[in-house]
Amino acid sequence: MDANTSGIGRFGSGQAVKRIEDEALLKGLGQYTDDVVPDGQLRAVFVRSPYPHARIVSVDTAGAKAMPGVAAVVTGAELDAAGAKPLPGNPAFRRADGPAVSPPRRVLAHERVRYVGEAVAIVVAETMQQARDAAEAVLVDYEELPHVTDLSGALAGRAVLAEGAPDNIAAEMRYGDAKAADAAFAQATYCVALDIVNQRVHALPVEPRTVLAWVAEDGRLTIRMSTQMPSGVRNSLKDIFGWPTEQVRVTVGDVGGGFGMKTGIYPEDAAVAWCARTLQRPVKWAADRSEEFLSAAHGRDQRSHAELALDRDGRILAMRLATQANLGAYGTGTGMVIPMVVGPWVQTSVYDIPLIDFHFQCVLTNRACTGAYRGAGRPEAIFIIERLMDEAARQTGLDRAELRRRNFVRAEQMPYKNAMGQVYDSGDFARIQQQGLALADWTGFAARYEDSKRRGKLRGLGLATFLEWTSGNSFEERVTVSVLADGTIEVFSAVNQMGQGIATSLAQLVVDVFKVPFERIRVVLGDTDRGDGFGSAGSRSIYIGGSALVEGAQKALDRTRDLAAQALEAAPQDLDYAEGRFTVRGTDVGIDLGAVAGRQPEGRIFLESTTQVAGPSWPNACHVTEVEIDPATGEVQVVAYASINDVGRVVNPMIVRGQLDGGAVQGIGQALCEEMVYDPESGQLVTGSLMDYAAPRADAVACDFVTGMDESQPSKSNPLGIKGVGELGTIGATPSVVNAVADALARAGKPEAARTIQMPLTAAKVWAALQA
Repeated sequence: MDANTSGIGRFGSGQAVKRIEDEALLKGLGQYTDDVVPDGQLRAVFVRSPYPHARIVSVDTAGAKAMPGVAAVVTGAELDAAGAKPLPGNPAFRRADGPAVSPPRRVLAHERVRYVGEAVAIVVAETMQQARDAAEAVLVDYEELPHVTDLSGALAGRAVLAEGAPDNIAAEMRYGDAKAADAAFAQATYCVALDIVNQRVHALPVEPRTVLAWVAEDGRLTIRMSTQMPSGVRNSLKDIFGWPTEQVRVTVGDVGGGFGMKTGIYPEDAAVAWCARTLQRPVKWAADRSEEFLSAAHGRDQRSHAELALDRDGRILAMRLATQANLGAYGTGTGMVIPMVVGPWVQTSVYDIPLIDFHFQCVLTNRACTGAYRGAGRPEAIFIIERLMDEAARQTGLDRAELRRRNFVRAEQMPYKNAMGQVYDSGDFARIQQQGLALADWTGFAARYEDSKRRGKLRGLGLATFLEWTSGNSFEERVTVSVLADGTIEVFSAVNQMGQGIATSLAQLVVDVFKVPFERIRVVLGDTDRGDGFGSAGSRSIYIGGSALVEGAQKALDRTRDLAAQALEAAPQDLDYAEGRFTVRGTDVGIDLGAVAGRQPEGRIFLESTTQVAGPSWPNACHVTEVEIDPATGEVQVVAYASINDVGRVVNPMIVRGQLDGGAVQGIGQALCEEMVYDPESGQLVTGSLMDYAAPRADAVACDFVTGMDESQPSKSNPLGIKGVGELGTIGATPSVVNAVADALARAGKPEAARTIQMPLTAAKVWAALQA
């Protein structure tokens, strides 16, 4: 009986297996950090700065410490005296005149605060209410300093955030050949230029940041938290406090969304850990929604001047780009890597652009820090090039799809090295676009346009063809595989679950190797005692973590075969294997996996394995959007959305489609409604709650997504042929939607508005553009 006949094949890769994570979550049995309540747990509340920039004159904690239930009140000065170091940054970058400059980002602010919401003190008490009451009693005397929240003011030195950077430029980088690019522009038939803003947005995971720390019976500090990178948090605690990594264990249970926002350590995480270790009692902090808006990492926030030079036939000769990224108050490693490294790697996208001249500057302002948010640099870069391509089509008179076709990197050019030195290992971009246009019925748009017109609506058609880079630039993962005496296959990986269904996909890959029923696979994640690894970010979990798991599982099966051969007194090559049982070929003599494991001294077969893939994967896609605009109100509604996505081999089509469609909704949110707004006069965050921050809603999309996947171009960087998929939908949706609105404006006789309109495309903004 083969695997498909027995039903095992229904649970291997390529099948739309229902997620094993969902039953517990749907029954309310999930184990998020806030669900864990150890005996004697204390609650923590942070005292936060009400000023965007100020000197801390004094902090009086005496009244707070005397209040009922208070166990501790800790300030930045106390942590500084205890030897706490600033959070790790990225010293490798440079300014034009020397090393990168950034203020030290402390666990608790000491001497100066640099944004509204920065933590100044932590209050720990028996109950949440007691901690809140005591936090109100902490008296902080501030001396206000000049502040600046916008890029222009920061570059002009309206306020200075760090010594050595009077212009607030923390770091900058240049790429390409400026002279050669200038020469190409001088001889170009068409020169297209756009000013583009990628506005600041918030990840908005359903579960806010939550951290619980306690000293375990073995004397080690144990941390349970909502994070994408448990090993990274543990390593950062060593950098900050000097604690040996073997004295700290970080565990992760269910995570209610991460989207990049929960990568790495936050000041609050370190403060809670220090309090728990000092007090020798469990301490928990769970952010409220306002704290998340104020102090969690924000995404995007870049402005760019972008130019393309094209010849008479519409072929791109060169690209110039000048981008300033608003880092917020501190130049974190992630905050600087995203605009100066990751974005540039994909800036030329699927197009064969021979010459570039790129200049990136990271600028300090009195805002919260920026960091990773779904796509992390790739959405900004792809938005720039796709807006340029549509504007170039308008100026040259060429069809948008044809202009792109003329400039695609051809399949026969693979492997292809782009102008940034990044090598695309696979892809057939013309094929993907052809399928995408067909799926969207591109040629039938004229009829739909007339139908909208009859109903008094404007209609626009948007296109984005693009690629992205995945991996997080960490190509190695370690896994463990255990065959247990009851026949269970237990696997551990350092990649992390956060709602994306990774445990299901990993289990399917194990089924591929062991050919056992799905319910016999146990996937363990999120425990630094079980193993170290990079974690989940950069759409790397399945193509790197999955590759490691398949290799580890195969090694474990091979080891089990050798042990089974000893038990059966036969040569390993004389054994057949099927559905968890080895048999001597030509006989009915055999032994099950569990029985082999039970014969071992430890009652199991244990194997650890480390695998490294060859490089990043390069998923790519064609996304097509149609929008309708009510000219009386400016309201935009997405009425059609179709995409073809080259994601290499697909492990679980249902999960992949969910990632693509969910990501697209987040991209639509940035295009149409989302923006973190700071008041320039006061430095206060205006959009600090869900009453003010416009998250995307279901009624913004008046259609079902039509989502296709193309598996014809497997990745050559990993043995499974998989390409990362977690961020692809977000990257394509934003330019596709904005290009559709711009197209509608151009068709309505507003070509200048099509060129200059900036996100988010709110009803008020679109209405004003139509009236201009």
